[in-house]
Amino acid sequence: MLDPKTIESIADELVEAGQTRTPVKRLTARYPEMTVEDSYRVQNLWRQRCEAEGRRLAGRKIGLTSKAMQYATGITEPDYGLIFEDMILENGATLQWDRYTHPRVEVELAFLLKEDIAGPGATLFDVLRATEYVTPALEILDSRIEMEGRTIVDTIADNAAMGAMVVGGNPVRPDDIDLRWVAAILYKNQVVEETGVAAGVLNHPAAGVHWLANKIAPHGDILKAGEIILAGSFTRPMWVNPGDTVFADYGKLGTITCRFE
Repeated sequence: MLDPKTIESIADELVEAGQTRTPVKRLTARYPEMTVEDSYRVQNLWRQRCEAEGRRLAGRKIGLTSKAMQYATGITEPDYGLIFEDMILENGATLQWDRYTHPRVEVELAFLLKEDIAGPGATLFDVLRATEYVTPALEILDSRIEMEGRTIVDTIADNAAMGAMVVGGNPVRPDDIDLRWVAAILYKNQVVEETGVAAGVLNHPAAGVHWLANKIAPHGDILKAGEIILAGSFTRPMWVNPGDTVFADYGKLGTITCRFE
């Protein structure tokens, strides 16, 4: 494990990288002994730095839950990151492309919790009972660490590459629809780029949520009522450039769109 001074130095680097839009050199190249636990220590300290600046935690994101994403990244285990209030955007939002580094877009479902979910031992049924609404969402991936050769250690320290999310469509209660069969078509500039079905996320999009509740339990943490949880992408990430318009069609769950300038 890395010593506390090194953890603090990395967290400060990542705060600065987020401000300057200049990714830092890959952590695992500089600290080959760095572990997953070290990465979550960096992420937690980064969270403290952000909260000290007045940012408020709104929820969590789960990443790398589908084979599509694992094949795209070469990383075979899920991870998680933090969502702050200023990362949540409304349907139809215009995003400044140069505010992000290597921005990409993913198709997901988001769970709005009405009750706490605490592990260990949290189950799919606990998630469904604790969820008030499920809604379509687009995740905007960001990178504060150089991308080539990244491992899960780098990705976790980089807040699981969370940049922003756009929420839209028609929110539904979790028992009003078979969430496994929610499908989406992702367009860029009126051209279909990706399609997917939510069952691609661990066979059920709610499975990632109880995985997360159990994962954070040893750290004395829980998923709290009022939080929004991004359950993981069921398409590959789609690269975007300035001027691109993104549109996602979720069928009965409605549509989401955003534009990059």
